[in-house]
Amino acid sequence: MKEKVPVSIENDNPSIARIKERCIKCGRCKFICENVVGIKESKKHVCINCGQCLLNCPTGAIVTKYNYKKVLDYINDTEKCVVVQLAPAVRASLGECFGLEAGENTEGKIVAALKKIGFDYVFDTTFGADLTIMEEANEFVKRFKAKKNLPQFTSCCPAWVKYIEIFHPKLIDNLSTCKSPISMQNACLKTYFSELEEIPKEDIISVAITPCTAKKAEISREELIGGDYSLTTVELSLMIKELGIDFNNLKEDEFDSLMKRGSSGGIIFASSGGVMESALRSSYYLLTKRRPPKKLLNLKEVRGYENLKQASIKIGNDKIRILVCHGLKNIEPILQDIEKGKIDYDFIEVMNCPGGCVGGGGQPLVAIKDQQIINEKRRHALYQENDEVKEKFSYDNENMKEIYESFLDYPNSEKACALLHTKYFDKSKILKED
Repeated sequence: MKEKVPVSIENDNPSIARIKERCIKCGRCKFICENVVGIKESKKHVCINCGQCLLNCPTGAIVTKYNYKKVLDYINDTEKCVVVQLAPAVRASLGECFGLEAGENTEGKIVAALKKIGFDYVFDTTFGADLTIMEEANEFVKRFKAKKNLPQFTSCCPAWVKYIEIFHPKLIDNLSTCKSPISMQNACLKTYFSELEEIPKEDIISVAITPCTAKKAEISREELIGGDYSLTTVELSLMIKELGIDFNNLKEDEFDSLMKRGSSGGIIFASSGGVMESALRSSYYLLTKRRPPKKLLNLKEVRGYENLKQASIKIGNDKIRILVCHGLKNIEPILQDIEKGKIDYDFIEVMNCPGGCVGGGGQPLVAIKDQQIINEKRRHALYQENDEVKEKFSYDNENMKEIYESFLDYPNSEKACALLHTKYFDKSKILKED
């Protein structure tokens, strides 16, 4: 095989690393980065931390930057209160690491495993997803009525946010100012949770279990104070195995009560189209003051594995033009049109990874040829849980009502904006660096 130049991975990359001894210089990582993810060539290679090169490396030469042993040190060797939150995609994929069928929902066993590991509190990130919808839907409705900074882009995917900051800084104002669900929940853990449980915030170690390598980079952003560690699905499997926990025979357990879970809309956040579907449910309510119709509980226009999904959704007397995209290569032509003033949409959801978070760089490795099939099974598990959960709307979630009434006041309040929203920065100078 003719040697090819592999993609560059800097030593200070917070998400991934290369084991040089395993690298055969096949160039597949570079091919994936340029032709599948869609990162343009520049003087210096730009990594958006997505980990797709990791999933597609045939020799296992690219690996996650592991942090799980540091977390175990906090659990075993300190008096810190170590709190963990579980992202929705993980429940549909972790079982693969223990010989279970792809897409088997192991939520209860994961909660039991996390408590057995020694975490003091175990929370569900779907709570943070509902917070995101409460804030983002209100933000969108304000923009839509004012016809300002449209289309609004979702901001849950850190790889996508970094891409905009570097390659399209002129469109930064189109990004929702909402932090991601994990970052919102981290902020609440160091404030709301800290106050209620009377635990000094400096004594709280906040850990997120996610399907995403880019989340490791996200928590390092200075403006997103609150998160301490982000571990991938695979890292959690290593913790369980190294501690000798018999995962398959664990008795199912439940999340702790304070931030127990979100609505069904929070569960489908992990699938491409899920954020849009959830946001439209709440946007309908905000625009019409009526409960959304059944159509918005099964919005087929935004479901599926297509790279681009678009629709015009009628809400009252308004039509909202939406677009859902996974894969930054697929959104690039649309971004160029928007920069030229060709605005065809009001609301755009973008995720970097195939199928959404279910295809994240921190998920269990599968045969490259089977990736789409496995991601589809993971997505199906989440939509099945969505159908089973009775609470469909974030604004009906009793936990949401409680945190707004007792702590945040109301969506987009001064306090909510200070805690749950963020700013973005023009990072295009990276492209000019040697």
